[in-house]
Amino acid sequence: MKGTHLGEFQEIVLLTIMVLNENAYGVSIKREIKSRADRAISRGALHTALSRMEDKGLIKSWQGEANKERGGMPKRYYEVTNKGIAALKDAKDIRDQLWNEVPKLRLQHNYA
Repeated sequence: MKGTHLGEFQEIVLLTIMVLNENAYGVSIKREIKSRADRAISRGALHTALSRMEDKGLIKSWQGEANKERGGMPKRYYEVTNKGIAALKDAKDIRDQLWNEVPKLRLQHNYA
């Protein structure tokens, strides 16, 4: 999929949405990234990234039902599209190819 290069943050957000599956909304995505990557992100940074990825067709979103716990505000849920999945696979392939090219001796010496 030429031309759709993911940044690290985009990759983490897309993977997090896939992990959360039907429970992927702003707060849960933010919480999961903090938990798994020990990376605190602002709500604004997350929503900017989500909006840009939706504009690129990597994700889609929809409004959930309003609820009392959120003062009547509905949650916005996210799902990774086929285009987003293809971009993730391309990113993984590139990383795997590069890791496979790193000399084994060097890896053992510097990272063991």
